[in-house]
Amino acid sequence: MASDEIAGTYITKQTSKRENYLDWDNYFMAMAFLSAKRSKDPVTQVGACIVNDEKQIVSVGYNGMPTGCSDDIFPWSKDSVDPLERKTFYVCHAEINAILNRNCYSLKNCIMYVSLFPCNECAKVIIQSGIKLIKYVSDKYAEKKKTQAAKRMFDAAGVTYSKYFPTYEKLIIDFTEIDSAENKEISNEDEIEMKLEKFSIA
Repeated sequence: MASDEIAGTYITKQTSKRENYLDWDNYFMAMAFLSAKRSKDPVTQVGACIVNDEKQIVSVGYNGMPTGCSDDIFPWSKDSVDPLERKTFYVCHAEINAILNRNCYSLKNCIMYVSLFPCNECAKVIIQSGIKLIKYVSDKYAEKKKTQAAKRMFDAAGVTYSKYFPTYEKLIIDFTEIDSAENKEISNEDEIEMKLEKFSIA
């Protein structure tokens, strides 16, 4: 057996693709959930990710106070006796922020991945933006009138919505993984070099 055949064997093993990578749906939904981590809301953190038909992310968003409205001053409670001290009057939902933050002119026929089913106010903006498909994970407010109104508008406007079931219950982001992966790659390359050198000497 020639040394290049040995090399071919090891190189093929080293460069074959990883099998446990994220598919597109899991990736985009994970981006929505990651965006939600930016939310200051102490109770519910929601994230949204908008994707075009070329599988490009054109925007992300999370629920938070409008620009210029300090999240240290404006209220986060939803049960205050004083209506003006309830967050519902002030917070911009993730879906609206994602639509406003887009980096393209049109969202026509785009897909929105969102952690929580949109409310009626967000539904209006989604419909007007041209988004045609909503993929969501939670519909915990399905019995509320605002959710029922949202679905009624989506149905009338031809916006499809479907519950998404992620492949993984949890995804862990390990910032130390890149260093460990590099060390592993170096050790594998050294191993290949040593084996080829040993074969050549023999």
